[in-house]
Amino acid sequence: MNFNGKIIVVTGAASGIGRATAEAFANAGGHVILADLSADKGEEAAAQLRGAKLKATFLPLDVTSDESIANFIRKALGLGDVHVLANVAGYGKGQPFIENTPDFWERVIDVNLMGPIKLIRAMLDPMITRRSGKIVNVASDAGRNGSSGETVYSGAKGGLIAFSKGLAREMARYSINVNCVCPGPTETPMLMALPENHLEAFKRAIPFRRFGQPSEIANAILFLASDRASYITGQTLSVSGGLTMF
Repeated sequence: MNFNGKIIVVTGAASGIGRATAEAFANAGGHVILADLSADKGEEAAAQLRGAKLKATFLPLDVTSDESIANFIRKALGLGDVHVLANVAGYGKGQPFIENTPDFWERVIDVNLMGPIKLIRAMLDPMITRRSGKIVNVASDAGRNGSSGETVYSGAKGGLIAFSKGLAREMARYSINVNCVCPGPTETPMLMALPENHLEAFKRAIPFRRFGQPSEIANAILFLASDRASYITGQTLSVSGGLTMF
């Protein structure tokens, strides 16, 4: 897969799946705009890519802030046409629903659903004008099946899946592809923060008996953003080691 001459935005790019995705796009020849709330870690990730003679720019982004999104869009589009948007940023923690607070609900929904919606809307007009673009939203198998202890997170990710399908139908006339990747349990800071007994239970339920690696999720994102997926839109791809099969 070749992304030479293309600009790619990856949110949540300072760590985990987002960082692996940014690295994969850069290694495939793209100019990656790494977007993240953490300026220190984001700039560190971008500098590491530049040190390897790859094209990378860090721009701060808080997907829960309209002002931050507007500033990000202005700077990102100032670098040229954005060909790919990969919404990887996410937030959640394991906790029974009856212990959640309203503030927690709002943050989960703002980061996992409203953030991608707002960012996509802000980037969509140039793609429509060019009649080309690839949007890949990272949801979760929790959004397909539901997940105990992640009830609101499941709802937000399920909403992102449904939103992506609806947007894919509307954007097909402009040759813009919109797809979802749903990671299963993957070795990221968010997963590894769960109690050890939860991690072991997850692992026993996975047919491959191991967690996914961030690079394995990145591979699916790159495929859906590539020309090899030019006739694929409105689809949801689970990358879960067989934990879920649809």
